[in-house]
Amino acid sequence: MFDSAKVEHKLDKAAFKALEPSLREDLLNVQFQLIDQKKRSLVVLIHGPDGAGKGAVLNRLYGWLDVRKLQTLTYERPCREDDGHPPMWKYWRGLPPSGEIGMMLGSWYHKPLCDRVLGRLGRGAFVAALEDVRRLEAMLHAEGVCVLKLWLYLDAAEARRRLKALSEGPYRRPVVREWEELDTAKERERLARAAEDVARITSTDFAPWHVVPASDADYRDAMIGSVLLEKLRAMTANGANGGVHQPPSPTQVPKTLPAFSILSTLDLTRKLEKPDYEAQLAHEQSRITRATTSPAFAGRGLVVAFEGSDAAGKSSTIMRLREALDPRHFRVYPISAPSDEERARPYLWRFWRHVPPQGRIAIFDRSWYGRVLVERVEDLVTPDQWGRAYGEINDFEAQLDRSGIVVVKFWLAISEDEQMRRFAARETIPYKRFKLTPEDWRNREKWPLYEAAVTEMVDRTSTDLAPWTLVEAEDKRFARVKVLRTIADRLDAALAAD
Repeated sequence: MFDSAKVEHKLDKAAFKALEPSLREDLLNVQFQLIDQKKRSLVVLIHGPDGAGKGAVLNRLYGWLDVRKLQTLTYERPCREDDGHPPMWKYWRGLPPSGEIGMMLGSWYHKPLCDRVLGRLGRGAFVAALEDVRRLEAMLHAEGVCVLKLWLYLDAAEARRRLKALSEGPYRRPVVREWEELDTAKERERLARAAEDVARITSTDFAPWHVVPASDADYRDAMIGSVLLEKLRAMTANGANGGVHQPPSPTQVPKTLPAFSILSTLDLTRKLEKPDYEAQLAHEQSRITRATTSPAFAGRGLVVAFEGSDAAGKSSTIMRLREALDPRHFRVYPISAPSDEERARPYLWRFWRHVPPQGRIAIFDRSWYGRVLVERVEDLVTPDQWGRAYGEINDFEAQLDRSGIVVVKFWLAISEDEQMRRFAARETIPYKRFKLTPEDWRNREKWPLYEAAVTEMVDRTSTDLAPWTLVEAEDKRFARVKVLRTIADRLDAALAAD
């Protein structure tokens, strides 16, 4: 893919000056369409050897585009805020909202490339890391975040010469140094070879690599402007998908087969008497306290997701969990309908931003599973969207696990009759009436649809890394103890394995 870039490409000054005005006008017009539509955003990855002109390209684009809807995203150097978070956390936090463009320096390709060049990643691990990136880009694109990938090609010797000239001129100009870890000429040559591997493995129909000859600045900038214009036109086109790739619809279970509900397998008569409950609750709370305050937990994290029927007792169970935790080290996130800010980004963005660092805990009252539960049942998203969410959620939880975060997921189950009793009780207690809404009553009409959605959710997202725990919650005492015991057991197992 780099062969054509190795041939010298030049554009004389007169030709560049002739084409620049129309290129700028076209770019602004199509950018305004992107802003007005507010359906998609664009992330432009700018890579290449140091000295190829990444900073100059960035400045040129800031001169050509409306800077009010343009931002620079830089990640080439680790910062304290990133410590203890999963590697992808920082990229998720910076995603631009719909209608805007982000220029990214030091993207999710930076670390795999450096690690490969420096011998920290073997070939197999390098390819596996790039496959993770392919899945990320596919998910972003399907969610409306398009990715434009640019590699500025410059011969290694010429890149070194230019970098030296920039750094040692009559005054030191700011130089975009992406590869400071690579000190030797041999390492820079290995970078070029590894970049060719990246281009081959991660070029897709929705996010191909564009290799830009960078020896001539005017040719480089004109080509980048043209590629950007083509991408923006595809994103704003009035087509079936407007440039967004859609995966096939999920396979449906044949309607001739009898319906099966995994919740029907639970014994909802299980109970715990008060004396046993108080003793067991205190025991499990003390186990959780010991685990989360131990030195070993400083290198771990905990994410607990609570789902379940309305009035199943999620809030009261979370309260018993809170009692076991240091209040300085955890947050509870009650999840409701997404805000305008959240709707302008991929649905996992609002959960990624709350992923805790090592030594911290996040508790979600409702979670990312809303995509395959309420959003599915209420037809708030298309079958394509909730169908692909299972794989995206599994990837998300696998990344949390790889970064040392223990993921514990609960479904609290009650019967329809018990839910009706609890609803009626809430109506008679003034300080609990806020917990009952017209939506809760409407949801009862779709009980079979929710049971089907829960069954498929558990079947497709209960993994060895993040298994589902189904909780018989007809008796609140039994449910609370089961939840806390499960968390304590998972923490003990994780810490023992370290």
